[in-house]
Amino acid sequence: MMLVKKPNILFIMSDDHAAHALSCYGSVINKTPNIDRIAHGGMLLENCFCVNSICAPSRATILTGKHGHLNGVKTLADRFDGRQQTFPKLLQSAGYQTAIVGKWHLGEGGHSSPTGFDYWNVLPGQGDYDNPVMINDGKEQQYQGYVTDIITDLCLDWLEQRDPDRPFMLLCHHKAPHRPWIPSDAHATLYEDVSIPLPETFNDDYANRAQAAVEARMRIESDFNYIDLKLEPPAGTSGWDSIVAPADLEGFCLNPLDSDTAVSFRSHQELKEWMYQRYIKDYLRCIASIDDNVGRMLDFLDEQGLAEDTIVIYTSDQGFFLGDHGWYDKRFMYEESLRMPFVVRYPREIEAGSRGTPMVLNVDFAETFLEYAGLSIPADMQGSSLRSIFRGEEPEGWRTSMYYRYWMHLAHHYVAAHYGMRTQRYKLIYYYGEALGTAGSIDEPKTPEWELFDLHKDPLEMNSVYDDKDYAGIVEELKRELFCLKEEALDFE
Repeated sequence: MMLVKKPNILFIMSDDHAAHALSCYGSVINKTPNIDRIAHGGMLLENCFCVNSICAPSRATILTGKHGHLNGVKTLADRFDGRQQTFPKLLQSAGYQTAIVGKWHLGEGGHSSPTGFDYWNVLPGQGDYDNPVMINDGKEQQYQGYVTDIITDLCLDWLEQRDPDRPFMLLCHHKAPHRPWIPSDAHATLYEDVSIPLPETFNDDYANRAQAAVEARMRIESDFNYIDLKLEPPAGTSGWDSIVAPADLEGFCLNPLDSDTAVSFRSHQELKEWMYQRYIKDYLRCIASIDDNVGRMLDFLDEQGLAEDTIVIYTSDQGFFLGDHGWYDKRFMYEESLRMPFVVRYPREIEAGSRGTPMVLNVDFAETFLEYAGLSIPADMQGSSLRSIFRGEEPEGWRTSMYYRYWMHLAHHYVAAHYGMRTQRYKLIYYYGEALGTAGSIDEPKTPEWELFDLHKDPLEMNSVYDDKDYAGIVEELKRELFCLKEEALDFE
């Protein structure tokens, strides 16, 4: 009987890369030909979601296969306890060579440093785009160049030096396109003479929505700072200060660092659209660097004869608002933030050009890696392996709804803590209005409120129908299911 070789695993993850900024997902604003290579050679998941749309909690969920209230990382202020069970530890104990390079964002030092890796070289905190300091197996080391290129260089170096007789698991985790969206020199002028289309919901006025949406501080026209948009701050202000435009724009101007000419505006709408173009072009330039470097990784696998035996995944830690609803950032349970891109290629098992429609979550990733490695899935993990879905088979009894919770009440962008559930048609969100003692949250109670969206009739989520009497029965049914999902997730707060 011929032994089946355990597959290698290359897990490439960016930070804040929205699915609608990938051409394989139908982007109208950019092209990602190399990431598309993965989708065209394998499967694109159409309904992949995160269970908490914020960086550190999502990463902890992926490592552990557990929701944040069980793995200890509910908010950005929580530090990951590396003594707990993770899929890299389990793969390492099963003989895999394991490595992580790039963004970690789960704390440094003590029990928060990466564990379960034969090699780790990670950015401290968010890290820098240019000439970044990295922590190489506990020691700080500065590298010269652009962070996306450097992370890829280090990944390729490790792959070249690995033991070819053992399977590998490599986490290649990019910082980009996280704020403040600093592009490489190679892409600094990309889109320079192009006007990026405005999202359909760009001028959202948040009518018939929860007050939480009205109060969130992530608006294109009022919440960027001078560093975000690469502007010279006025005398007496910091680059970190928000750009505040007066009601009367006469005499108001902004000074781009890449130009000697100040820019003035005839209306606040013109200013808002100009800010959007500054933001989105830098964001897309960062993605262009990622795409180039994904191509380098794929070319290496081809050249080394590893492509057939390697599972390659590209994803992000959550979605992102690209001017949708007039916002940037994430956190909300709205689609642009909730949805994760996920493309996977494994020629031995996954049909090229296929698409997966079942509802999958980032809590499923760890279990998937373990099954492919031939390992038992621990009973305390909360997700399910995606291997059958990758084969084009939806397992009997697969989930038809999901549970989401954002814990970090009012911090940073003043997004209220909330939880909710999504089915294929409906989304129910409850803003419970309390910090509940979570780390980094602001203890400022808010009046609880609900939202309900009919995604078939209102896919852009512009009108909550929670108070519509025609949906009263659906509200009650969904509430029952929400609290069942909450209990199933062992979330009792």
